Formats: sequence, C-alpha cells, structure tokens
Amino acid sequence: MNTISSKIILIKESGDFMSKDLSYSVSLPPNLEEEKKYPVIYAMHGMGSNEKDIMSLIEELNDDFIIIGIRGPLTMNSGFAYFTIKSFGNPHIDVFDEIVEKLELFIDNLPRKYPIDLSRQFLLGFSQGAILSMTLALKIGNKIKGIVALSGYIPNHVKESYKIKSVHDISIFIAHGEFDPIFPLDIGKENYEFFESRNQLLNFNLYPVGHEISIEEKSDFIDWLQLKK
Repeated sequence: MNTISSKIILIKESGDFMSKDLSYSVSLPPNLEEEKKYPVIYAMHGMGSNEKDIMSLIEELNDDFIIIGIRGPLTMNSGFAYFTIKSFGNPHIDVFDEIVEKLELFIDNLPRKYPIDLSRQFLLGFSQGAILSMTLALKIGNKIKGIVALSGYIPNHVKESYKIKSVHDISIFIAHGEFDPIFPLDIGKENYEFFESRNQLLNFNLYPVGHEISIEEKSDFIDWLQLKK
C-alpha cells in the first residue's frame, strides 16, 4: 500500500489523558473550519502491520473525516499487533480484554483534543482491527455510529462473557473473503448471523479473495462511509 501523506502526525500520549501504551497517527481535513465538528474514523490494522498502512486505505476520505490510525502496542515482526493468540480464533483473554479497555478509554478521551462529532464516530479495521471493531461495538454500543469490519471474527469469550450493549442503531459493514485461508468463510457467515438478530442496519458482503482487501471491497466501504457520514 502507498505511504500515507505527510499530513499525518504520530503522537504517543501518556498519563491521565489515555493509555500510555497507545501510539496513533492523526490526519485532519486540510481545510479544517474553526468551531466545526467532524466525523471520525478510528482505523485499526492487522497483525504485523501498522497504523499508516490501514490509514492509506481511506486517505481519500480525509476531506470529510478526521482519520485516526491506532497502532497496536505489541511488536510483531516488522510491524505491530493489538493482542496475542493461543490458537486459531482464540486470543489470550487477559491481553485481549486489556486492549479493548484501552481502546474504549482512547475513544472516550480523544474528542477532548480534536473537533470530533460524538454522534459520528466510526470504527474500521482489518483482521485484528476487524475483531476489535466488532468487539468494541458490542461493548460500547451506540456511542459508535458505524463500523467497517474486514475479515475478522468475534471471539467466543466476548459473546459469552461480555455485557453486550444494544447495537440496534449502529450501521455495520462486514466484509469477508470467500477464499480466506486464515479466517474461513464460515467465520464471516457467523459474524453476519450474530449481528443479524441484533441490528437492522447490517451490510454483509463477500468478495472472491483470500485474507486481503480487494479493489472492489475498498470501493464499496469507501462509498458506504461517505453515505453514512
């Protein structure tokens, strides 16, 4: 993917404002208007990637959105990860729950620093980022206006032990590769079935690819985000 533009600023916050373990990049609309509030996309990458990689997918939305790329706090090869796993679809629960708590705190606090419209907050993620996007939607409910979950799953312990909030009013875009060797197609269908009974604003799309994002898929969720903003 192309490197994101120089408008991005890398920030590491600590202390009371937010988790000391989370670094992030922010891209503000180039013609930012004073006193105006903007929709925001919190973007989360896959295992071994980074925040600039996921931000490059949606840089064309920067005229209308504040884009926040959140870096996973764990080093993974040449990139980063948000949590570790014991086996397929089975994250280390303590590590996973900790990053979910940190991300929730992050989302609660970042609007103090940037002109974010609290009624138009979106989550977008691929793989681990999709897992966290769906989990956060279930945990914090209608604080979020919409999520884009690309090739992920909902951990069983989230379904079984989290206090799940209403997601009735959240717009949800779930996408999955038909030939995904990492998270097979059945996983994508399980995501759809889990949300279908809880949400009337669900969009579920399959694409003829593996564990990746196709050009068609990108075009679809870019259009969807523009429509939902």
